[in-house]
Amino acid sequence: MSWSLRLHRRQCLAGGGALLAGAALGTARADPAGLYRRGNDADPETLDPHRSSTVAEAHILRDLYEGLLTIDNHGAIIPGVATAWRVSDDALTYTFSLRPEARWSNGDSVVAGDFVFALSRILAPATAAKYAEVLYPLRHARAVNRGDLPAEALGVTAPDPATLVIRLEQPTPYLLDLLTHHVALPVHPASVARYGDGFTRPGLLVSNGAYALSETVPNDRITLTRNPHFHAAAAVAIPRVAFLPTPDLASAVRRYAGGEIDSLADLPGDQMVSLKRRFGDQVVLGPALGLYALAINLRKAPFDDGRVRRALSLVIDREFLCDRLWCGTMNPAYSLCPPSLDHYADPPQLNGHDALPIDREEAARALLADAGFGTRPLALTYRFNTSDNNRNTALAIAEMWRGIGVETRLVYTDAKTHFAHLRDGGDFDVARMSWVADYADPQNFLFLLETGNDGLNPGHYANPAYDALLRRAAAERDVGGRAGLLRRAEALALTDLPWIPVMHTRSKALIAPRLTGYHPNLRNAAPTRFLRLDG
Repeated sequence: MSWSLRLHRRQCLAGGGALLAGAALGTARADPAGLYRRGNDADPETLDPHRSSTVAEAHILRDLYEGLLTIDNHGAIIPGVATAWRVSDDALTYTFSLRPEARWSNGDSVVAGDFVFALSRILAPATAAKYAEVLYPLRHARAVNRGDLPAEALGVTAPDPATLVIRLEQPTPYLLDLLTHHVALPVHPASVARYGDGFTRPGLLVSNGAYALSETVPNDRITLTRNPHFHAAAAVAIPRVAFLPTPDLASAVRRYAGGEIDSLADLPGDQMVSLKRRFGDQVVLGPALGLYALAINLRKAPFDDGRVRRALSLVIDREFLCDRLWCGTMNPAYSLCPPSLDHYADPPQLNGHDALPIDREEAARALLADAGFGTRPLALTYRFNTSDNNRNTALAIAEMWRGIGVETRLVYTDAKTHFAHLRDGGDFDVARMSWVADYADPQNFLFLLETGNDGLNPGHYANPAYDALLRRAAAERDVGGRAGLLRRAEALALTDLPWIPVMHTRSKALIAPRLTGYHPNLRNAAPTRFLRLDG
């Protein structure tokens, strides 16, 4: 669906106060068998952890699977299948001891070979995993993923069923964080061998986490039940959880108010004042490691012209978006990396970010004129996944661009279609991108723009100097020296602007009084196994 924009900026906020009209405020009603109705951002495209790439999928996978390490409801890294590990003096070899009581949901033992199988599978070229690059710190991972070396060359071995050894290309400060991510989750080898890509279907999916898959109803719910074979099953208080896709946030809030949903993982930003007034401390804000950005298709003229990209960035009023549309639940982004990351100093900033709005607009007009758009308008298509927040943001940005002679057509789809379109090389001019870091390290933002990382770099940015800085940083053992190289790489990306940073995210949730155990945290993780329903 699409429409042409002819809307004044202030109209983006019109009618906002009415979105909750008629919604009866009350506590969530109890369901039989202790069912936790968990609002989730979108319907998952896949439940294959090696092909997953969205936050909505990550929430479900965190309940279905357990990695060597995992994350608790405070965002802390805790033992998972591994109970202990040791690191070599050169920080290149990690040896993990696996718990003997770890089981798959069919009762099979979880053994070290299952992790060898899984890590080899996600890096196999045939898997075409969009997240494979995240595992490149593993020895020979890049070469295996590109088909230059066989899977057996990967630096992951199982000397016995209870021991897993991981060898690295270079010291990796964030490795333990990385091992909590879905790229490092195991899959059941026998199920994959028997069913192929169909192993994720209900009745076939064998998982090793606190929950097992019981039902999938597209665009309605994914229901999980407590896994009796899970090593900590006795401590899992909630017997069933249904993940409900909630892309229409206003509708989701009404369902929450009516007692149909117990928690929401996102809220309409322009309604925060009203939400706080209506729901009080049920509105929970927290830290996050996220970026809201606009990807530019560098393979299309005139978007391959840096002057055009710079002009589009200059006139985006990030403070207006954060304060008026998102009501303080987002922070203005003038960098790719948010502040306060581990192993990093304050990130570099976009040139001209501190200039007056009128001066930025004048500079943007001059850039467009130099690029050949002095007397004719620049026409572009802005693609985004639909939600109240994204729609209002798109309307506002398009209005800002209209002020410098840009004609914007907005194209929107559901999240699954939007991100699949971008990952699969679909055409676009400008597209909304969302990224939530998997660990608090600048590498997890900057790797997105490496040459060849097309699944996460849909605009096909390719700068040898940028790539070289990231390679040098990966090989640098001094933490300060590494930070300096990464900062230079980010400064280069902010000059080239393949992505226009718009906002850095904060987590925002609605938590029903009967749901306890939720704690906002930097990783925005709330595994169901650590939560409890009262009543």
